[in-house]
Amino acid sequence: MATPAQRFAPASASVPTIPLWIDGKPATARTKRFAEITNAATGRVIRSVPLADAEDVNAAVAAARHAFPGWRATTPLRRARILARFRELMEQHQKELAAIVSEEHGKVLLDAMGSIQRGIEVVEFAIGAPHLLKGEHAESVGRGVDAHSRHQPLGVCAGITPFNFPVMVPMWMFPMALACGNTFVLKPSEKDPSAGMRMAELLKKAGLPDGVFNVVHGDKAAVDAILTHPDIKAVSFVGSTPVARHVYATATASGKRVQALGGAKNHAVVLPDADIEFTADALIGAGYGSAGERCMAISAVVAVGEAGDPLVEKLAEKARRLKVGPGTAEGMDMGPLVTAAHLDRVRSYVDAGIVEGATLVVDGRGLKIPGHEAGFFLGPSLFDRVTPEMSIYRDEIFGPVLVVLRANTLAEAIELVNRNPYGNGTAIFTNSGGAARRFEEEIEVGMVGINVPIPVPMAFFSFGGWKQSMFGDLHMHGIEGVSFYTRTKAVTTRWPNEDVGPAGFHMPTLG
Repeated sequence: MATPAQRFAPASASVPTIPLWIDGKPATARTKRFAEITNAATGRVIRSVPLADAEDVNAAVAAARHAFPGWRATTPLRRARILARFRELMEQHQKELAAIVSEEHGKVLLDAMGSIQRGIEVVEFAIGAPHLLKGEHAESVGRGVDAHSRHQPLGVCAGITPFNFPVMVPMWMFPMALACGNTFVLKPSEKDPSAGMRMAELLKKAGLPDGVFNVVHGDKAAVDAILTHPDIKAVSFVGSTPVARHVYATATASGKRVQALGGAKNHAVVLPDADIEFTADALIGAGYGSAGERCMAISAVVAVGEAGDPLVEKLAEKARRLKVGPGTAEGMDMGPLVTAAHLDRVRSYVDAGIVEGATLVVDGRGLKIPGHEAGFFLGPSLFDRVTPEMSIYRDEIFGPVLVVLRANTLAEAIELVNRNPYGNGTAIFTNSGGAARRFEEEIEVGMVGINVPIPVPMAFFSFGGWKQSMFGDLHMHGIEGVSFYTRTKAVTTRWPNEDVGPAGFHMPTLG
């Protein structure tokens, strides 16, 4: 049965339907299922999106497969020049893209602009592919024998991306894949797919050949068609841990290379010697920015010793002062959640935290924004005296709910963080170099911040967590991104001449 957000026809003739992007142009989907896209601040349906089926995915993959030989044969330098033009276009249209993101997702414009900039930085890194793809060479590994390695593209690659960063996360993937000579099929979130389509248009304007980049929209049916498609060689994914686990298991069983980034419960450990004002400002932004809908959001604070009471008091003071409203309005600190269903889910965790015995210091429920009463708004909520057994600590809430736990020592705090099944990002706030170094050394988390609340690496490093936050061996962008989107070929060369003896029947040792 179709849910209220899913239909078997476009929502209305007055609401535009977003097409697919196949072989360099908009394409009408074959599917009969559609979903509604809402303006998160008003609750109004603004677009309809097709939920692609296997036939739609087949069409996109066929276009990518057909384009691959020509794109593979394009020199890395020419591929880099196209990406350089794309980077310029992204900068020119950055405000336009941010407005699209803010309308469909709800995040404030400044936050949307910043996330797009981080995506552009990956394009800048990918433009350096001619250097990164050089391979190695060694002469005279044996008498008259040389050896070298080559980095070659895989073929058709796919990206399955989440709703919270509809520009940045795809750009963690496709610029690296394209720079390495692969073709690409993007499956953006059906909740906010318009930005992905706009990037497809800008890639074409930059000179990307038709079929090299394709976009299909959809839900689980489209995802599963991608994961099992015999012509897709690699899959990149960002989303929740249960889905990441499914993506990894299904795609690897189909013989694909996979990087699947899952959920998170990111901790910030605050020591008594930390600057409380500075720390509280950092945690407010990290916990409530983008309404908490970030995989790198700080959602759990571990206050050590005497840091607890003054920190909670300062967090509460700053949380109550946050300006919440439409993401497109000037001066807003936080916008709405992405959908009505997600609002209900996050609000239920606030209810659960009270039942479980945590102290609700700031209650964001019941927030009404004048003129936007139907929007998906929830104010910042802050819990104190949370314990590891509570659902508000165990689960990834993905909303503006910050929880504070107490620890007596740094060692106790490190143990608490390490017991958590997630290992995406973490931070410590302290003025002690020794404590920071111990934390950096002992913490079992993939990305660590020292007085930096959201330690998202720059594009020339790689992004990825540990434990249940990452399935696969290679992280995204950076040098590991190049490794993921290429396979290495080792070539050993010998040119027979009168100075080189005949080939023998023994195992050659070369040396």
